[in-house]
Amino acid sequence: MALADPAGCAKGSEDSNPFPDIIELNVGGQVYITRHPTLVSVPGSLLWEMFTQKNARSLARDSKGRFFVDRDGFLFRYILDYMRDRQLVLPEHFPERGRLQREAEYFMLPELVKLLAPKLSEQNSLGDDPCQSDPEELSPGADTARSLTAAALPSAVSGGASAAGAEGRRAGFITIGYRGSYTLGRDSQTDAKFRRVARIMVCGKTSLAKEVFGDTLNESRDPDRPPERYTSRYYLKFTFLEQAFDKLADAGFHMVACNSTGTCAFAHEQTDDRIWTSYTEYVFYRE
Repeated sequence: MALADPAGCAKGSEDSNPFPDIIELNVGGQVYITRHPTLVSVPGSLLWEMFTQKNARSLARDSKGRFFVDRDGFLFRYILDYMRDRQLVLPEHFPERGRLQREAEYFMLPELVKLLAPKLSEQNSLGDDPCQSDPEELSPGADTARSLTAAALPSAVSGGASAAGAEGRRAGFITIGYRGSYTLGRDSQTDAKFRRVARIMVCGKTSLAKEVFGDTLNESRDPDRPPERYTSRYYLKFTFLEQAFDKLADAGFHMVACNSTGTCAFAHEQTDDRIWTSYTEYVFYRE
């Protein structure tokens, strides 16, 4: 008995093509819907081999019957765009050029690899390496300054820190924003009811924020921000200020300033219960 095609996929001609005209792909957890001619538009590529030379039943599928490819789901959008019109169009200051080139090699797209390779060599110091994104690091005397710094570090860094590790730490500011609220009864402060903190905001240079907070930094609202640019749209995946302070301290940052604002509103017109809302910012700096 023949297996039915996945839900949502149009059934193709059984005589000429065992694959449906509309194909659903699950690439690393990201779902894409495209036409079969698009996937086979580059002869000799991996997708062409999968959807012309192989049997549909032999290909991996997810729990919903979609064809599954275990690769980077975010970068696959650029692979698919290239296969549609054979052109490479990337966002300005695209930070994932090196990884996209690796994906192009995996999908056996030599022309796309060639398009990525020249830009990789020209812009690597500007866009690909998050640890070398400051414009001042591109000055003619940057190499000399780094050499002098590396030579002086063994005697200046305490605790046995290596010269290479300290050299990679660049000066900069990171601001932590914290919003909280609580309801205070009219009788005494013991009636205060604290509410859960929604999120802790992070403002600063993208490369510094990623260095300090790593995987705990939520970048969903500003995913394509280049490393040398500033942002105020990141926030942390946890809600404890102390945890953020620990990470900043471990990275060599020190608090240099803080400020706070507060507002008060009555919770009910017939009672004296009041809702206090405050927003506090902590400014950290690393020399």
